Amino acid sequence: MGDKGFPSLRLIFCFASFIVTLHLVHGDLSYSIPEEMKRDSVIGNLAKDLGLDLRTLSSRKARVDFEGTRKRYCDINLSTGELVTSERMDRESLCGKKPSCVVKVDLVLENPLELHRLSLHVQDVNDNSPQFNDNLIEMEISELAEKGNRFSIEEAHDADIGQNAVQRYNLQKNDNFILAVDSNKVELVLDNKLDREKQNEINLLLTALDGGSPQRSGTVVIHVTVLDANDNAPVFSQAVYKASLPENSPPDTIVINVSATDADEGVNGDVTYQFGHVSEDDINIFSIDSKTGQIRVTGVIDFEERSSFEIRVKAKDGLGLTSYAKVIIDVTDMNDNAPVIYLKSLTTPIPENVSPGTEVGIINVQDRDSENNRQVRCSIQQGVPFKLVPSIKNYYSLVTTGQLDRELVSDYNITITATDEGSPPLSSSKTVQLSVADINDNPPVFEEQSYSAYVTENNKPGSTLCSVTARDPDWRQNGTVIYSLLPGEVNGAPVSSYLSVNGETGVIHAVRSFDYEQFRSFKVHVMARDNGSPPLSSNVTVSVFISDVNDNSPQILYPAPEGNSFMTELVPKAAHGGSLVSKVIAVDADSGQNAWLSYHIVKSTDPGLFTIGLHSGEIRTQRDISESDSMKQNLIVAVKDNGQPFLSATCSIYLLISDNLAEVPELKDISYDEKNSKLTSYLIIALVSVSTFFLTFIIIILGVRFCRRRKPRLLFDGAVAIPSAYLPPNYADVDGTGTLRSAYNYDAYLTTGSRTSDFRFVTSYNDNTLPADQTLRKSPSDFADPFEDLEPSVEVGTVQSASLLTMRF
Repeated sequence: MGDKGFPSLRLIFCFASFIVTLHLVHGDLSYSIPEEMKRDSVIGNLAKDLGLDLRTLSSRKARVDFEGTRKRYCDINLSTGELVTSERMDRESLCGKKPSCVVKVDLVLENPLELHRLSLHVQDVNDNSPQFNDNLIEMEISELAEKGNRFSIEEAHDADIGQNAVQRYNLQKNDNFILAVDSNKVELVLDNKLDREKQNEINLLLTALDGGSPQRSGTVVIHVTVLDANDNAPVFSQAVYKASLPENSPPDTIVINVSATDADEGVNGDVTYQFGHVSEDDINIFSIDSKTGQIRVTGVIDFEERSSFEIRVKAKDGLGLTSYAKVIIDVTDMNDNAPVIYLKSLTTPIPENVSPGTEVGIINVQDRDSENNRQVRCSIQQGVPFKLVPSIKNYYSLVTTGQLDRELVSDYNITITATDEGSPPLSSSKTVQLSVADINDNPPVFEEQSYSAYVTENNKPGSTLCSVTARDPDWRQNGTVIYSLLPGEVNGAPVSSYLSVNGETGVIHAVRSFDYEQFRSFKVHVMARDNGSPPLSSNVTVSVFISDVNDNSPQILYPAPEGNSFMTELVPKAAHGGSLVSKVIAVDADSGQNAWLSYHIVKSTDPGLFTIGLHSGEIRTQRDISESDSMKQNLIVAVKDNGQPFLSATCSIYLLISDNLAEVPELKDISYDEKNSKLTSYLIIALVSVSTFFLTFIIIILGVRFCRRRKPRLLFDGAVAIPSAYLPPNYADVDGTGTLRSAYNYDAYLTTGSRTSDFRFVTSYNDNTLPADQTLRKSPSDFADPFEDLEPSVEVGTVQSASLLTMRF
């Protein structure tokens, strides 16, 4: 009542009495603080007391955990390292009447895990005034009461302890009573006998004072009614009653019975029971039967909230005499709290290349029960590459036990189970989700070991040949595949000038049109690279095969294409049916069936006189030559390939039925019929040069025989000499193909009038083939160079007497 004017003095006094004591015992810190400190008040500097710098507190995620309560009374200021209050701490609510009030706090540091135990000793502050249970105490005292009789008064209650609790009582000065106080009770002592006739009612003011600074007090009015009789107060059978009560006892559970007797009789001896001073919390937990003194449970008994109760019980007789007893109730613990698992720290995602034994999380397990009921065992599910390693106190480290592979398992749901040792045991589980981060540890892998692409020649540039596909099980950019061609050459040109590959899809396109006659196949290497860092890659071989298209017409090697002159062959008049008179020689640059040639006579002077081999090209007589047959015979031969559609070429063959070259003047009509050239001048030149022909012929024969020892042999068929190297690369040396075979021998007919004849040689089957109007006028040594590249395997046809002559007029 008298302390309301000094709030500032009280506050100053509280902070003046705030003494912080610090001592380090086995790594623990202890602070003494007054109750009722304001929020954000500094308790102590943890960084300084533990010898840590502020960066360490922040980097190691320093925090405080409270055991057994959901409230957070203090926290850490990471910027200053100070431990500050975060909630109001009322010592009376925390500890009641206990002489020592200690709040346990765990200071946790991570990386590595470190635990410090903080003890906050909450000191009592005189913040509660003494209070009496009632504002008015009614007493009835007989006037017969003797001097020195004592009358019990209910003590004042002060929630504070020690010096701040009730220290003394003052009784307002009066004529009849004085106050007697000892350690257990307060009594009014009758100092002078009462006289009801003089004064039947007396009002006394009783004041209770504590020892705090500033001092607090509480008052009660004692109203005394003077009676004639009732000089015996009720007496309890025990001064202190003790009982044990299991927690979670159901309502109406009997706790204990208290009993008091009164020596008086009648109304003066009727005793009723009631609670003395009971806190608001306790009055809702227990009840007492006013007639029997039986105490029952009416509320919830929770050992974790409160482990004991102390209750004052009052016994009163019919005329108001009272006595008091104390009831102490101890609550026994039951295993009614399952362990609680707290995830304090978790590293996710985890790189898949972390080494076994890496710490990825910190688990804290708490059980609010006591003794064996709070002993907890932790376990982890089977089949995961993780385990729990016990650490400090009730902390566990979650560590890896094997190598992780994101491509096999990308996420883990780890179930942690905590079981206490109560009877029956209680357990709880918590699922921890961990993700595995991808590392570029897988190169792209092609779906096939090698690829083959088939394309026909003369394809369009940009056409698709094939597609390559590589898979990379990594994630995002580590699994993104890019395709490219490895540098290389095909026929001396960069591979990029032939093919291109789509970097995203792996589709390979042709850059140019291919020609089967230039090359039939080639190989390239395709690289698949991912986008990881560093990137990984793999290669695959792509073989490109070019198929033939019938795009080359047959080329006739013999007879040579017509120029400004024509070629004529002599047929003896005595030739019989089936005699070989000439041969059409043709080749085709294509391959396979596109190069299969057939020969057909499409026009002739005498259709029934000559025939041609369908596949050999050999021109033979169908019957014997007769006198009636025309001397001049002209054949037009068509050469077709077997392609779809087929291609063809034609040539003209001029045959002269004669036994003697002297009959050459008779060819005048042919000359004018077939060629409108100056035949007369040619005949004169031929007659002049016939004398030198035999000499030239002998020189040539000797030169050829000499070259046979030094150079590859030439192939002579009729009047044409064709090197085997001249044939196309796909030439097949089989009968019936229409191409010229090696070692094919022909007999030639030479008339006596051959002085105007020349030998003709075909040097190649391309545009360099000698035209019909060019004669061979070089020495034997001049023929060496054109045949240097002939293959040695070519055999020279046997020249039996002389080759068929190619005539030029």
